[in-house]
Amino acid sequence: MNVSLVRVDNRLIHGQILEAWVPYVQAACIVVADDDVANDFFRETVIRMAVPREIEVVITGVADFVKNHSYEDKSGEKTIILFSTLRAAVKAFNLGFHYDSLNIGNVYEEEGAVQWARSIRLGERDIGDLVTLNNAGVQIELRCVPQDKPVSFQESLKKAKRELPGLAATKGRDVAP
Repeated sequence: MNVSLVRVDNRLIHGQILEAWVPYVQAACIVVADDDVANDFFRETVIRMAVPREIEVVITGVADFVKNHSYEDKSGEKTIILFSTLRAAVKAFNLGFHYDSLNIGNVYEEEGAVQWARSIRLGERDIGDLVTLNNAGVQIELRCVPQDKPVSFQESLKKAKRELPGLAATKGRDVAP
């Protein structure tokens, strides 16, 4: 599996993925690594129906993805890996799926959250998860579609620390899978 994009988007597969990201990275496969969807026949069916036949769709739980897929092999079809939450992306990382970069496309937290971009609103827990990944060497960008200017997580973190005083002490942490 040739991983071309690792993305967190709570909508999983939708128009931005199919119309912008798939052509941009020339993906032939999309992996949805989500425990809830993997255990919900209806949601899985709806997702599969939305994707054109020429694009392979794999729907799996996070731990099963890490255990059962050869993501370390850089050959094969270009693939997009989608997580619906930052928690799931961190879980996969902690279980051994070590990716170099992470795209944050759409995350919306209600309580105690900071608006990072038009479609990205992160709470302290999400920010802590991103700090953990950043400290592990993952390059994190905030960007909905390829045509948008990527926003650096490092720069955005400075703003968040001003708006969430308790976050100023955040240096990253181990996140249990």
